[in-house]
Amino acid sequence: MDSDLMFVTGVVLLALSIPAIFSALSDSRPPRAAAIILLIGGTLVVIALSHKPGGIALAEIPDIFFRVIGRLVN
Repeated sequence: MDSDLMFVTGVVLLALSIPAIFSALSDSRPPRAAAIILLIGGTLVVIALSHKPGGIALAEIPDIFFRVIGRLVN
């Protein structure tokens, strides 16, 4: 799997896990599924960052998202 794709997938999973955590906590349920999604997303981001020698600069993130979306659309 490409490191850019792993990074984007991880960031999307992290973003989706946050509302799920708040929803579970507000319903007085343990956020088990949200915690698993959070761990998977975090692991994907860490693996993607470890594959990049210099890391990922903050200014590169939109370019990475557009590259991945462009590859998926084409």
